[in-house]
Amino acid sequence: MTLPTVWFVVVAFLWTGFFVLEGFDFGVGMLHKVVGRTDLEQRVAINTVGPFWDGNEVWLVVGAAGVFAAFPGWYATWFSALYLVVVLLLVALMARGVSFEFRGRVDAARWRHTWSWCLAVGSAVIPLLLGTALGNLLAGLPVGQDEEFTGTVADTVTGYGLLVGVTLLALCVLHGATFLVLRTDGEVRLRAHRVATVTLWPAALLLVAFAVWTPSLSDAPAVRSVVPSALAVVAVLVAALLLRAHRDGWAFGATAAAVGLTVGSVFAALYPSVLVSSTDPAYTLTVTGTASGEYALQVMTVVAAFLVPVVLLYQGWSYVVFRRRVTGPPVPARPDPVPGPSTPLDEGALT
Repeated sequence: MTLPTVWFVVVAFLWTGFFVLEGFDFGVGMLHKVVGRTDLEQRVAINTVGPFWDGNEVWLVVGAAGVFAAFPGWYATWFSALYLVVVLLLVALMARGVSFEFRGRVDAARWRHTWSWCLAVGSAVIPLLLGTALGNLLAGLPVGQDEEFTGTVADTVTGYGLLVGVTLLALCVLHGATFLVLRTDGEVRLRAHRVATVTLWPAALLLVAFAVWTPSLSDAPAVRSVVPSALAVVAVLVAALLLRAHRDGWAFGATAAAVGLTVGSVFAALYPSVLVSSTDPAYTLTVTGTASGEYALQVMTVVAAFLVPVVLLYQGWSYVVFRRRVTGPPVPARPDPVPGPSTPLDEGALT
């Protein structure tokens, strides 16, 4: 296996890891107003991702940086085509991140309501945009002979790209709902369970469409273009059975597998290309044609071989430390102010 191929696998791993880890964060952000009828219940839902969300977002930064460092030609063309998408993505990321920090700073219902909507909308926009961008890699964008994007904003909206975006959006809702079932109790958990059971079937139907459409766009062998997407459908069906049996941890694992297999199948069907040209197949960007020099890849490989295991160990440790279910305090006899930084609800609580 050549170093460019190794780094294509690394990039695919980073983007898959981002959607698996940040996917439940997005789901919780979208659902916190659905599963929480009161401010206390909403804060319980938000607190489930308190120790994790900012660490999970690092995977997006590293995934984009991996493309930049290992495949500068791919990065330049892809991100040139996505200027507007990147701007919208940054706005959504900022609105979502700030909402975690600002929501509890003022004891006013309107203030909390505004930041809750920023959290919900931002959490929905990000997977939709990123999923569409990933789908466009395989669907194809107008790319000329000089590897320059030659289209317009309208050309970045493709049918397959939108399908991937909507599919990942639905999977994030499902993934977040199963995470809330695993990490909460009481009414919040019951509502999250109902949301998960309702979301299962739209997600499964979208995955079936994804599994049928993906091989038609790929020249890869069936084992790479068909099997991963088919397994994603199976994972969602398994999650349905596990939720019915109240096997919360295994159900969350099944939804994580569904998200990972969906993202991974896009990269598997794409290889050895990195960005298909809809102008002319001869202009399609490939792994070898856009990779950095051999020495640069060697240095990056040594660094990644050391840092990636460290990051995985640290994140694994954090999940073990904060594994308890999040519960709210006893309901007081009279309303109390929204807890501030000095009065968290639970470990790693957000304000």
